Amino acid sequence: MKLLVASIALSLLSFTTSTIHWENDFSSAKQTATAEHKFILLNFSGSDWCGPCIRLHKEIFGTEEFAAFAKDNLVMVNADFPRQKKNQLSKIQQQQNDKLADQYNSTGNFPFTLLLDANGKVVKAWDGFYKDGVPGFIHELKLAMHGSN
Repeated sequence: MKLLVASIALSLLSFTTSTIHWENDFSSAKQTATAEHKFILLNFSGSDWCGPCIRLHKEIFGTEEFAAFAKDNLVMVNADFPRQKKNQLSKIQQQQNDKLADQYNSTGNFPFTLLLDANGKVVKAWDGFYKDGVPGFIHELKLAMHGSN
């Protein structure tokens, strides 16, 4: 029984340590990225209506492998544009997301993911669902990050 409890506790610990913290305030994300010498990964999503967005969050961003990489290298920012009334954002959050869309996603593509340096300069962009899996995405991130130095 003790072994079972220890195993469950370890599973929960590994799950909670792999959870990504999504920043909603871009100014704060830039400050964190500067202070921690990280890049910013900005994702535009429609969390309650965009199938490819939902898949991207589940199959790429929701994995332990990606979470471990992100923890050491990225400040994650989600600019979400939900449509269902029950998922509506606060007016302030919606204004912040609209401002990000005006600056970085004026064509309104979903999902749309950008790797930015700490100053907000675009290093690389991915339009749509990333089809080459987590290892491929991490590899592309590493190449872009090393190429920007």
